[in-house]
Amino acid sequence: QVQLVESGGGLVQPGGSLRLSCAASGFSFSSSVMSWYRQAPGKERELVATISSAGGSTNYADSVKGRFTISRDNAKNTVHLQMNSLKPEDTAVYYCNRSPPWGHWGQGTQVTVSS
Repeated sequence: QVQLVESGGGLVQPGGSLRLSCAASGFSFSSSVMSWYRQAPGKERELVATISSAGGSTNYADSVKGRFTISRDNAKNTVHLQMNSLKPEDTAVYYCNRSPPWGHWGQGTQVTVSS
């Protein structure tokens, strides 16, 4: 089946940085538009960033534009999210998935931004 394994989350102070990674398998990764999503406790899952199949085009939510960078390595079936200048409101569980997403979601990786 489709597998999506997120990693790289952790606790970071406001203004800090984290780099998230997603290892994908079970589908044609190099032909798939990929996105990062996040979900804070008690809130709906939201789209954060999207990257085209070859990596030539990216799109970001206004709330993260200029701070986050999505990238991918099709040879390794991985997608990454570099997060800089982190804010407390970035605290959430972060997930990767196709865009539009599969019904299946990985375990996600927790990002906590706090002093």
